[in-house]
Amino acid sequence: MRLVGLTGGIASGKSTVSSLFKSSGVPVVDADIVARNVVQKGTGGWKKVVKAFGNDILLENGEIDRARLGQIVFSDPVKRKLLNSLLAPNISFGIFWEILKLWANGCTVIVVDIPLLFETKMDRWTNPVVVVWVDPKTQMERLMSRDGCSEEQAQNRINAQLALDWKKSEADIVINNSGSLDDTKQQFQEVLKQVSGPLTWKERLMSRDGLLSIVVCTTAGVLLAQKNLL
Repeated sequence: MRLVGLTGGIASGKSTVSSLFKSSGVPVVDADIVARNVVQKGTGGWKKVVKAFGNDILLENGEIDRARLGQIVFSDPVKRKLLNSLLAPNISFGIFWEILKLWANGCTVIVVDIPLLFETKMDRWTNPVVVVWVDPKTQMERLMSRDGCSEEQAQNRINAQLALDWKKSEADIVINNSGSLDDTKQQFQEVLKQVSGPLTWKERLMSRDGLLSIVVCTTAGVLLAQKNLL
């Protein structure tokens, strides 16, 4: 099984590339979706967050106001670190569970879409790592246009993450999303060929079929050894 790490920065276009993988038939585990699920009303994650940040972050229906919570943590590094530490175990388990389900279905290539891939050290479990990069000026413009925020607010949100240039330097594969969508799609086709290539022998052993082959061979070896001993 091949786990492909996909990450980037805010407004870099990672979600666009993630959607391209999905439309190409490659299964994607989206950490953002997992994160939303673990803070749904009544869940353990929801209780942790409400206890730490108070009822002021709740909507009238009891769900967490993600926009309000975002404003709080993006403007305060201490509170952002607290939120990450509270939810990290729940999110990690959720991601693992989604990967396990895809593995059980026989998927051999899985894209793990994690904004905080490097921050959470989960890049150690993925290979290759794909970083969606965008130049700083374009990133700022897209973020302000997308979220309707001021330049200062946009800069605070960008500064809250690891530098995109650093992530680029740590990547195995880089997609430059500074240009047009057609240009990104063209780059993506090359990336798709790379990540969909033949599995290494280690990756084959990690796949469901590889593990089943090991079990069958081991069982056959044990049975043969017992027969020879009789």
